[in-house]
Amino acid sequence: MIVRSRKDGTQRYTGMYRELSGRPRSAGTFATDSQALKMATIAEADAAAGRGADPRRSRQTLRRYIETEWLPHHVMEASTAESYRYLINRYILPELGDLRMRDIHSTTVREWITRLTEVHGARPATIRNVKVVFDAMFTTALTDHVVPVHPGRGVRTPPVARKPRRIITAAQFQALYDAIPDDVMRLLVETDIESGLRWGELTELRVKDLDVATGVVTVARVAVHLRSTTRPDGVRFLVKHYPKDKEWRQVKLAEHLVTKLATYITTAGLGPDDLLFPQPQPQGSAIRRRPAELPDTLALGFTEPNSAGRRYRHGTLTAYQAAPCRCQHCKDAVAAYRAERRANGKDSPRTPRAVAGDGHLSNDWFRTTIWNPALAAAGLGFRVTPHSLRHAHASWLLAGGADILVVKERLGHGSITTTEKYLHTLPNAQDQALQALRAVRGEPKPPPDTAALLGDTGRELAEARAALAKFKELAAALDR
Repeated sequence: MIVRSRKDGTQRYTGMYRELSGRPRSAGTFATDSQALKMATIAEADAAAGRGADPRRSRQTLRRYIETEWLPHHVMEASTAESYRYLINRYILPELGDLRMRDIHSTTVREWITRLTEVHGARPATIRNVKVVFDAMFTTALTDHVVPVHPGRGVRTPPVARKPRRIITAAQFQALYDAIPDDVMRLLVETDIESGLRWGELTELRVKDLDVATGVVTVARVAVHLRSTTRPDGVRFLVKHYPKDKEWRQVKLAEHLVTKLATYITTAGLGPDDLLFPQPQPQGSAIRRRPAELPDTLALGFTEPNSAGRRYRHGTLTAYQAAPCRCQHCKDAVAAYRAERRANGKDSPRTPRAVAGDGHLSNDWFRTTIWNPALAAAGLGFRVTPHSLRHAHASWLLAGGADILVVKERLGHGSITTTEKYLHTLPNAQDQALQALRAVRGEPKPPPDTAALLGDTGRELAEARAALAKFKELAAALDR
């Protein structure tokens, strides 16, 4: 215990204790020696039990803790870190970043979640994901004795409704498959539906991973597509030497698909280490060139009214900036204006940022160039993504009577509970239940047809009623 004398002659008592490392630490300064001794004893017991928090570290802001301690030293996948950084910068730091960590309590978190809903308009699923990141940060802070309590525990987020999966049927897949114009991309889609591989696993497949003799594909690596623009090295694809479940797995393919893949490998001249489905090389220039002569703006018409109700002529800088219009004519006008300024030495073109792709197939390119046009041509009427083919693979196998454990191993699920979600997901999954209902209730009988029951008598009665109606009309006319 340390005794301190104040200028007015009173004394203050600082309770001291030793943490597990043996370093002395203050438990606080109090007016009486008994209170200082009591708090020092409590702090020493908490430190021995692993519950003690460092009061100096808890005084730092949440922003400093995230940027200097948590993000640089928290082990996570590259794609996960990319998603976490976006959620932190978008939703956590603007609201809570300047608060000291010891000042963030459960009430603070509840008020923050309310603001996310009412002010920022965040959806329940987004709020749930943000809360996951927040809880992960403070779980680490609690483990490292930065804070004494976890402010996110017991704080609920808005419920997220679970929507039923809509699985593409075999006929719908065939229509989509036929709408794909490129033979290699069609083979990729067929491999996807018959193997159930994830996109990163499919685009990292190499020739050496396919055993043509047995038809078995070994899934040993995953290509991760990073989309953040903050990476200084320009790398967009990272290869992980393990799948999502951290375990290699083998998937057997059908004979007809193995034959197609073997023929494609031979025709394309692919080597053992080559990617099975690489990014196609662009044909011609990928940059659109503006026309040498811009059209007359008087013939292009006017833009839609902006927020102030004003309209501007297409093909002008004013329309691009004030409308704001992004039609091709307005874009070409801006491009011509900037080119003229660069030619006069007033502007310097920015240095293009190089992006290293390593030949991996880009999901963005595949969706824009191949998938979305084929989806529109097939006219399925609902949204289908490339990942939906993995769902369809699982549902088709289970609906066809495949063993659920075999399906689990093919998909690489960590738990059989995940595989069970694909049971009875096809549109006709409840047909058997409807048949059982009809068997008990019986087929509903149509309402009786009165004219059919009466036969000729019914027709004669109808004719008599029509004649009587005409006679009444004639009598009424004679009375007038």
